[in-house]
Amino acid sequence: MKYQPNRDRRIFLENGSVYEGRGFGADGDKIVEIVFNTSPVGYQEILSDPSYTDQGVVMAYPLIGNYGMNDDDYECKTPTVGAMIVREYNSEPSNFRSTETLGEVMKRFGVVGVSGIDTRKLVREIREFGSCRALITSADTDIPTALAKMKAAEIPHDAVSRVSRTVPKHYIGENGRFHVVAVDCGMKENIVRSFLKHGCDLTVVPWDTPADIILSLKPDGVFLSNGPGDPADVPEVADAVRRMIGKVPIFGICLGHQILSLAYGAKTYKLKFGHRGGNHPVKNLLTGKIEITSQNHSYAVDADSINHTPLTVTHLNLLDNTVEGVECAKDAAFGVQYHPESAPGPQDSAYLFDRFTQLMKEAKEHA
Repeated sequence: MKYQPNRDRRIFLENGSVYEGRGFGADGDKIVEIVFNTSPVGYQEILSDPSYTDQGVVMAYPLIGNYGMNDDDYECKTPTVGAMIVREYNSEPSNFRSTETLGEVMKRFGVVGVSGIDTRKLVREIREFGSCRALITSADTDIPTALAKMKAAEIPHDAVSRVSRTVPKHYIGENGRFHVVAVDCGMKENIVRSFLKHGCDLTVVPWDTPADIILSLKPDGVFLSNGPGDPADVPEVADAVRRMIGKVPIFGICLGHQILSLAYGAKTYKLKFGHRGGNHPVKNLLTGKIEITSQNHSYAVDADSINHTPLTVTHLNLLDNTVEGVECAKDAAFGVQYHPESAPGPQDSAYLFDRFTQLMKEAKEHA
């Protein structure tokens, strides 16, 4: 491990806090929403998860980069995360699968990095103050200049359109018993792999594809993907879902779960600091079992608003009692806030893909 004694980078938070560290990855200034992730492994999947678009991710685990980067574990081909902030960055990884260092990949895709800061303190501050804007810049920037830059910066609302594919793509699954149309709001590659393993052919369409076009593809089921930002920023998707409810089974993950809830008339709100990590306990109210889940989201579905919809709550987060799953059994529609495709994360909730295929099977039998 080679350390650079100089501290050449500063992180400014909206509340005036300043952290100094060493730069790695790409150069340049970056304004991000600062958040934290508690996973001890999976930094490659986190770096390449489109849901982190424009966010600066503080890794709570102290050592990052030690097993390098490989060609197979990317969740998207072009990472859009804003920055990665770590306690200790290892630039000399040791792993037989490694083909590049984390810093090399970050530099290629324009992702700035800062190491050598007290990430424990920063995580505690985010928990207390909440997710907020942060400026990553050079060490000679002063507080008034940094605060002025952050105040002047516009908050982007086009994250989904930036990470969604622009043309449809078709995948052939194992056995191909069902045809699923997936609405790409920032879809992770492991979700694609999960559907293919569960006997589904998959057609992935852009985020703004109208309902009539989706239904013209004759899907056995429609999937609503994960993605970045506020679900209220993509009312077009909720409108398309509203037009498909009851016509075909629907399954949503993360942002897709929120969009499904909005389509039914529920509301969403922003969490103080979000849920990000691979160890969140969720209770399945249908079975009484506890699942250890992988999570990455800033928004949640308002529990009280669900009371005025046909939806019922199926899962609850045991850390803060937020809604983690909803369903409308009559319409064969359901969604979960967490990530059953588990990249990175545990495998407790992979059964949800089986549940979706069962709904599609029943719908085909009754057609």
